[in-house]
Amino acid sequence: MAKILIIDDEKSIRRTLREILEFEKFKVDDAEDGLTGLDFLKKNSYDIILCDIKMPKMDGMEVLEKSLKIYPDTPVVMISGHGNIETAVEAIKKGAYDFIQKPLDLNRILVTIRNAMDKLDLVLETKILKKKIEKSRSFEIIGESKPILEIKSMIERVAPTDARVLITGSNGSGKELVARQLHEYSQRSQMPFIEVNCAAIPSELIESELFGHEKGSFTSAISQRKGKFEQADGGTLFLDEIGDMSLSAQAKVLRALQENKIARVGGDKEIKVNVRILAATNKNLQEEIKKNFFREDLYHRLSVILIRVPSLNERKEDIPLLSNFFLKNICEEHNVSLKKFSEDAIKELQKGDWSGNIRELRNVIERLVILSEGTITSKEVKAYANLNN
Repeated sequence: MAKILIIDDEKSIRRTLREILEFEKFKVDDAEDGLTGLDFLKKNSYDIILCDIKMPKMDGMEVLEKSLKIYPDTPVVMISGHGNIETAVEAIKKGAYDFIQKPLDLNRILVTIRNAMDKLDLVLETKILKKKIEKSRSFEIIGESKPILEIKSMIERVAPTDARVLITGSNGSGKELVARQLHEYSQRSQMPFIEVNCAAIPSELIESELFGHEKGSFTSAISQRKGKFEQADGGTLFLDEIGDMSLSAQAKVLRALQENKIARVGGDKEIKVNVRILAATNKNLQEEIKKNFFREDLYHRLSVILIRVPSLNERKEDIPLLSNFFLKNICEEHNVSLKKFSEDAIKELQKGDWSGNIRELRNVIERLVILSEGTITSKEVKAYANLNN
């Protein structure tokens, strides 16, 4: 229910507006002058403000300016019995949504309020879209080295299809970023992206996690639960560290891929699922197959497309771009003024042995942001980065 604040020194105007707006199911507060109106604004949030111009203590133009500082997106409709074209233009220039002259036409008021509500909805939708764009940017793959450009090209070609992709690479190299980019650029991007870390889930629980369970199927199953396959229906299921999945779970995943059907643990009903599978591992699955730790038939199902993510040591030419990208983000996160690297600091970072890959680099940059002042030099890198050169 939308909430409206009326600020007007005429009691009859406030009463009339309140009656008509409450009849239209709006919640209404009213104030008899500008100062009281501002007090309301400091304590409450409103969807729309109706504000008179000529008032004692504080006039409507000042209220308009102050209210927009508190709630810049809230539409303010100015009303006045002494208005003219110049006053209306001034109010609009200062940020008013609309200007209505007295005596008030109640139908005009209602139309204006509905239009203002539509504008508010558009502002909200725009903010949501901006957040989505920012989110997709946060999954951007940073780098211009040859292996990274090849990965970006592969993503552009593969993402629009439903082909299964197996992503390999060492821990911290950015396998999840590749998976998220594949999802963001796919036709499923508006549907769920569900991630399962197969290494973090005990082997006895992985089947329940993936396929769900029926109430009473095991001791702690006190209610029915949907698994990750069902949660990802229509979207993408990312099986991270799939090399750590138990053989029994592998067999069920293989069946789900073959038939596009699953059955919850403890249930007989087959449930159709429509998911795109992306998988990642830091293990050599060919070696795992030889040791009978991984099913060869599942490997071939998953590896329609193979993408290998290089280690940071294989792409040190990307360290300047990555370092400045992390520097900007971390400074914003810690609410500190933007710092910068000296050339010798970047060269020092490039000398390092980055066994922890991108994850380690980000941690080092965060440490440098916290412990350094102003420009980060090679001296700070040597002192705080703890790199094995």
